[in-house]
Amino acid sequence: MKILIIEDEEQMLQNMKQTLEKEDYLVETATDYDSAFSKIGVYDYDCILLDISLPGKNGLEILRELKSRGITDGVIIVSAKNSLEDKIEGLNLGADDYLPKPFHMAELNARIKAIFRRRKLKGSNQLKIGNLSIKIDSQAVSVADKELTLNRKEFDILFYLASNKDRLVNKSSLAEHVWGDHIDQADSFDFIYSQIKNLRKKLSTNNAEVELKSIYGIGYKLTAS
Repeated sequence: MKILIIEDEEQMLQNMKQTLEKEDYLVETATDYDSAFSKIGVYDYDCILLDISLPGKNGLEILRELKSRGITDGVIIVSAKNSLEDKIEGLNLGADDYLPKPFHMAELNARIKAIFRRRKLKGSNQLKIGNLSIKIDSQAVSVADKELTLNRKEFDILFYLASNKDRLVNKSSLAEHVWGDHIDQADSFDFIYSQIKNLRKKLSTNNAEVELKSIYGIGYKLTAS
């Protein structure tokens, strides 16, 4: 799961980043309006953690811009401004949740997962396609109740493609979502080919009722077989 934290308080930013990375999230950061949109305009996120009190244009202005651009990434406002007016305005502008500071990191993690379940899994804790089952909380994958052993990147690739079932995902989008914005420094997508090859073999060997299709020169699509 890919998270963007927009927060200008360095200690809070690092606390959230380190905590969420321990939960195996891919975390990127921004500290103001300009740095936020340099990422939002290029990458997709499962959830954006947004502080209201930012230098220059505040978090509510970022929400307005997201709405005007038609960007539908999940948003949780995390703010020390625990006012009813800000909460109502933020939710009306399209935020999914509002968490006042200070808060426990465990609660933040739970709210992120709740948003992901609502948006991607229709409220469930797992994604099922044929005899394939993917549990997001435990990051467990099974085929016909037999658990598969996947490395972290194999799981992330599988879950991203499965949550976009029957949709063509181009190689750059997949790389950015699984490896983060540092993917820009990569010379090729050979590392994706390797992970896809291993993942496809594990699924086939265990008779998974899904197919990882390669669309030559473009990307990949997961379909029910």
